[in-house]
Amino acid sequence: MTIRDEVRHFCRHGPLPSEQDDSQDADADLELRERLLHAITPPVNDDEARHLTTCFGDDKGFGLAWTLLHLVESAPTPPVTSEPPESANPWIRLLWKRYRNTFPA
Repeated sequence: MTIRDEVRHFCRHGPLPSEQDDSQDADADLELRERLLHAITPPVNDDEARHLTTCFGDDKGFGLAWTLLHLVESAPTPPVTSEPPESANPWIRLLWKRYRNTFPA
């Protein structure tokens, strides 16, 4: 599958900015990320979803992490289908938990 330019452009900037960074540069980065994230039209394909999972930071990224999570979950196949290690990014662990909860025991 191909990865759209909008997804590549968003991912090129790396993980979402941290809520702990209150610098002026962080504000500009956040505005850019928000614009780039909203430029990606769902649904994403499986390759795009896997690519986007690399963009989660360690916190909510001023709410953008939730938007990113829902975008990733718009893919036809969940990108996280096996339990990640405890040390994995908390958003990757959340994707796993949400996937696991779709198949109740």
